[in-house]
Amino acid sequence: MKENTTLNRRITVIDALRGFALLGVLLVHMNQHYSYGSAEPYGLHEPFLANWNEGATWFVRTMLSGKFINIFAFLFGMSFFIQMDRAAQKGVHFEGRFLWRMVVLFGIGIIGNCFYSQDILSIYAFFGVILLCLNRFKNWVLILIAILLLAGAPRLVMVGYNELVGSPIQEIAFVDAPTAGPRNTETSYMESLNHTMTRANAWKLNFQFVKATRGYMTMAIFILGLVVGRTRFFENVHLKKRLNWILLGTFTVFLCLCNFLIDLFPPQENIWKVMQEGKIPSVASMTLQTLSDLKLMFASSVITMAFIVLYQLKGVGKVLDWLAPYGRMGLTNYVCQNIIGACLFAMWAWGATFGPFQPAESLLLGLIIYLLQVVICKVWLNHFQYGPLEWLWRSLTYLNFQPFRKKK
Repeated sequence: MKENTTLNRRITVIDALRGFALLGVLLVHMNQHYSYGSAEPYGLHEPFLANWNEGATWFVRTMLSGKFINIFAFLFGMSFFIQMDRAAQKGVHFEGRFLWRMVVLFGIGIIGNCFYSQDILSIYAFFGVILLCLNRFKNWVLILIAILLLAGAPRLVMVGYNELVGSPIQEIAFVDAPTAGPRNTETSYMESLNHTMTRANAWKLNFQFVKATRGYMTMAIFILGLVVGRTRFFENVHLKKRLNWILLGTFTVFLCLCNFLIDLFPPQENIWKVMQEGKIPSVASMTLQTLSDLKLMFASSVITMAFIVLYQLKGVGKVLDWLAPYGRMGLTNYVCQNIIGACLFAMWAWGATFGPFQPAESLLLGLIIYLLQVVICKVWLNHFQYGPLEWLWRSLTYLNFQPFRKKK
């Protein structure tokens, strides 16, 4: 009985943390208008929260951007361990099934690209396959790989290749942000859609692996999620309150140290711009980029541990438990966020109305959408065992319709 209680507690805190991470993801994407531009100039829109725009912009860029998506990625690695561990306890070989599960997720991600060009599910599916291959290694090997990724090893390889070949590094084709596709009247709808999706995916890959380090960081965080899962940290997290505070303090110290070291550097040129010009980035610029990546990771760690510490407080924990249903339906909610964002800001829907929204208005609108989703998830899981996409993903994973409605 005690073991079941621990298991349920672990699932609740992980789900609540996932729901919290998706709040940050939504607010960042709302601030970016889901990468859609508006054809209507801001001058025709009367902002009703203009005095809050500067604060909203600072809050999103400083407190949210890049941090909550790290937590979401960490929990993906954690979920991988949970699935493999439960299968092992039942004596089931889940590797083949998980591989097929990633194929299904890749398909969901490709469809998601039709709405949001930076949908990360297809990339998560690819990294999930890599994680499956790495699962056979011991923790020290996985930690070493994660350190190399976070320390900028992929950047060093690209710089070395650039120097060896002696030509500027080339970006992936179609590097511009995706557009509506060719406008030739003789072009079929399917050709136009294919062109648009190709541009969207190429632009996303270029952003993830060439212009930014997001892709490498995500893989490293996947690996760290797997390692932490193996330590079974979350199984007894509610019993280790002192350790939680120590980890929170430790991550805070490392975050402050990164900030201190970054402030020592003068402004540096963009690494990828330098490489495209056929030049070699300076040691200072490479070091600064690595410190910035580490700062982002430690900031995500501080937010994660702060959430866990607050979750242990009786009154606060009951409030945060409301986020658990949202986290249990994480896939459904993430995809719905992207669809709602596309409908709000794309010119083929309500972009003319919501496109001119300024930062504070977008932030408020995102909060309203999130709260509505929280209520819907709470009601939904009173009647169903899974979210719609979770049920579909699970059914396709096992190639069998899974139980959907809860038994009365």
